[in-house]
This record gives sequence, structure tokens and C-alpha cells, in this order.
Amino acid sequence: MSGYSTCLAHLNESERDAYLAGLTSGADVDHRGTTLTAPLLQALFQALQNPTSGRPTFGVTRFDEAVFTDTTFLSKAKFTSVTIFKRAIFNGSIFFVESSFTEDTIFSEAKFNDSCIFTETEFTAGAFFGEVQFKKGAIFLQAAFNGAARFEKAVFSAHAGFSEAHFSGDVNFSGTRFAEDLSFSEAVFKSNSVIGPLICTETIDLCGAVFEEPLTLEAAAQEILCIRTQWRSTANLRLRHARLDLSRAVANQPVSVTAHFGPFSTALEVLDEASFPVYQSSVFVTSLQDVDAAQLLFTNINFSECWFSGAFHLDQVRLEGRCVFPSTPSGISFKYGFLPHWWTKRRTLPEEQLLRVQSYGSRPHPHGWEFPAVPNSLHALPEPDVIAGVYRQLRKTFEDAKNEPGAADFYYGEMEMRRHSWMETSRVERWLIAVYWALSGYGLRALRSLSWLALAMTTTILLMMGLGLPLESPKQTATGIVPVRGGKVTFEIDAESPKNPTHDRFTGKRFEKALSVTLNSVVFRSSGQDLTTTGGYIEMASRFSEPVLLGLAVLAVRGRVKR
Repeated sequence: MSGYSTCLAHLNESERDAYLAGLTSGADVDHRGTTLTAPLLQALFQALQNPTSGRPTFGVTRFDEAVFTDTTFLSKAKFTSVTIFKRAIFNGSIFFVESSFTEDTIFSEAKFNDSCIFTETEFTAGAFFGEVQFKKGAIFLQAAFNGAARFEKAVFSAHAGFSEAHFSGDVNFSGTRFAEDLSFSEAVFKSNSVIGPLICTETIDLCGAVFEEPLTLEAAAQEILCIRTQWRSTANLRLRHARLDLSRAVANQPVSVTAHFGPFSTALEVLDEASFPVYQSSVFVTSLQDVDAAQLLFTNINFSECWFSGAFHLDQVRLEGRCVFPSTPSGISFKYGFLPHWWTKRRTLPEEQLLRVQSYGSRPHPHGWEFPAVPNSLHALPEPDVIAGVYRQLRKTFEDAKNEPGAADFYYGEMEMRRHSWMETSRVERWLIAVYWALSGYGLRALRSLSWLALAMTTTILLMMGLGLPLESPKQTATGIVPVRGGKVTFEIDAESPKNPTHDRFTGKRFEKALSVTLNSVVFRSSGQDLTTTGGYIEMASRFSEPVLLGLAVLAVRGRVKR
């Protein structure tokens, strides 16, 4: 403090009064290392009060390493020059409500041991909070950061709120830790933003936030809410451990969401993720409801709890790496208590799982389907034809990525929903789809088609041996009259009608003939065997059905191996 040998707190009463009387609005103050009580601060603010506006106005302000012992009210204060609170300690709550900082504001390495409120505070130049420790809640509601906002390696031990804040300069939260939730709801980012890498053990709230320039978000968090978030420029979200809700989000430019492998690191350290489960680092997207997905790219994301109903342009979303979808139940169950039943493994959607569970009402589901987590935004169960549309669009996504096995799973789901739809699918169409499902699993279950083919061939062989092959090959008989004195001879050649045997129908020789007829029928060829009338009809039926079943089996195998 210029002109005095001791700090403001240790001046005697007459010296203190003289110092305060010499201050005017906008004066420079230097109270580095001073312990400031509430009465002392109140006297200082009154001395700096602008007679016109009534606002305490500071020039160059130095509170480096100062200690604020009580609740501090700096509401509506105006700092017209550089303001430094470096390594300051705030033992009580501090209120900067509606204050303004015209030039750089430095809080680096300060400690806020109680709540700090910066509501409607304006930082005209840079705001530097590097390595600051916030022990209680930190509220920057409707704060305006017109310059750089830097919170590198800051530690927030309680709630951190930047709701409705405006960031006009660069934003940097590299190495920042949040012990509770972090809120940027309704905030506006007008410049390049680098949020992270950071650690948030609870929720990051970006609901309603607007990003007008490119965003990079690197975060390990329990949950990230992007409901109604707007990305007007490109965005890159690299996440760990998080559950991401994108309901009603708007992406005007490409937005990528990637599950980051390995802990995040800054230039100097690897961020500690001890507060998260070691075995679970997957990123779950929980909702894409009412989202235009044309600009979205997902890499190595888990969609096992994601609700797609209501989204559009799903056929244009890009899925890279290993993206996980919920699977059908495993194991064997018994339908009606005695009929064995099992599901072939395939990708599904939570909407189908919920539909199958609720179709049984209060009865326990016999096929192992589990009740999925239902988002609060889902007010009605999607109809089967709606779910079929979602499957159809996602199938197109897999087809464009040349992932035929994945596309096959979603085609199967689409057909299943059409088979269960009573509104868009007619009775005849449902019957045809049901037959298609029973014979070959919609042309995707080779084992089912081959089983039916084996059954059809076995049936054909047995019918041929029992009814189709004659007792013996018919013999031709020529009959006619030879003139006595020679001349033209006319013969009539008749063949005996094939006769069914009355015994020894199932012999090795007859089996070989029946097998020859059946194998030729599979490849749509005539065997050339003599057959009874019944055998002729059996062969025609065999030559129609068995090649179809063989074709369905080949189609199913191709759908699984094609790339």
C-alpha cells in the first residue's frame, strides 16, 4: 500500500481514516497479502463509490494473496483496469453480482472456501481462473466473458454453474476437475471452445446451449445432457464413461461423438479417473429422439439403451468402429410350457424390446426379454410400423457402410415389426410374411431353410418309396396281325400302367431310386425315372419347393458373409 509501512488491516484508526479519505472513485488499490474483514471491505467500497452511479469503481486492483475472512459483497462493483486476485483466499461467500471487469481479471491459484457468485458479471477482457480451488458452489449465472475464459486445472468441489453465460472469446477448461455437476445450460459460445480434457464425476449439462463456432469437448463424466443443444459449426465430442442424451439437439454442421480409448491427458499429466469404474469406460448414447441425424458421426458408441423413435434422416447417420446395439435374449425357453423356443442372436432396438415386453402385460415374459430403461420424453409406446421405419433407415446406414451382416439384422427387425403390425400391414401380407419367417427367417436363417429342405427331401423320399415308384418298370407290348401273303404290317404298342407294390416298398433299391429323384428335384432337374401318377405329382411338388428352400439357404449365407 503506497505511502504506508503496514497493510490496511494493521493501520491505526486515524491512519486508516486518512487513507480511505484520500481514495476517490476509480483509484488504484493495492492490498496484497492483506487480511480483509467485512467492515474493512465495506469502508473501502464506500471510499471508492462513484457519486453518480453509486457503484464502487476500482482502477488497477491488487489483492494478490489477500485473505477475505467474511462474506464479501462486491455486487455492482466496476473494475476499470487490471484486476488481480492471484492466490487470494476467500473464507466466506463472495458475491460479484452484476460486477464488471474492463481489463484482464486474474484469479489464478485463488481459493474460494465458500460459495462464490458471479451472477451477471461482465469480464470485458480475459478472465483467468487457472488452478483456482472452489470448495463450495461456483455460480456464473448470466456472466459475460467477452475475452478469453481460462479455467485450466481449476478444481470445483461442488456445483459449477455457467447457465445462460456468454462466451465471446476462447474457452479453455483443460485439466479441470468437477466433483459434482457442471452446467452450461442455455449458455452461448461465440468463439472456438475447448472444453477439456476434464473430469466431472456427475452430470455435464449442455441443455439449450448454443455453439456458434467449432467445439472440442473432451470429458470423462457420468452423464452428459445435450437436450436442445445447437451446434452451428463443427463439433468433436471425445468422451469416456458417459451416458449422452441428444434429444432434440440440432446439428447444422458435422458433429462427431467418439469413445476415447485410455484416460485423457494434458501436456503435463494424465487425468486421474479413480472416481469411475475401471471396467467400464464405454460411452452410451441414450436418446436421439426428435433429432435430425444427417450430420452425426458415431465411433465406438454403445447404443444398447438408445431410443431412436422420432429421429429422422437416420439413413444418413454414420457409424464407425464397433457400435453396440441391444441383443436378443440368450438361452432356451419353453413356449406354452412345453414347446422349446430360442432366439437367434441379432441386433435389436430398445423400442422392440419394450414392445415385446408390454405385449405380455403383467404376465412374465417367457422368452427372456428385459424391460429397457425408458426415457422421460417417451410418452407413448411406438407402434410396430414406426419401429419398422427406424429399422429400415438404420439398415440403409449399414448398407452404405458395406456392413451386410449388420444390415441383415435390421432387415430382420423391420420384417418382425411388419409381421406384428395391425395397422399398416394387411392380413394377407402378414400371413405371407409369417410363412417367409417360418421357412427361412426372412431369407436370413440358413439353418432354418436347410432344416426345412432336409425335412422336404426326407418326406419326398418316403413318399416316393411308398407311393411314387412302381413295382417294376412298365414293359411295352406290341400287338398286330401279319397278313398270310405278306404286305404291310401294323402293330399297336402299349405300355402297362405303373403299379404300386403291395409289399417290400422300403428296400435299398427303391431308396436309391427315390434319392435320385429327390436330388434331381433339388436342382430342378427331371430324374427320368418311371413314376406312378401319384409319384408324378410328388415330383412336381418337390421340384417347386426344394429349389426354393435351397435358394433361401444360399441367400441367408450370402447375407452373412458378403461385405
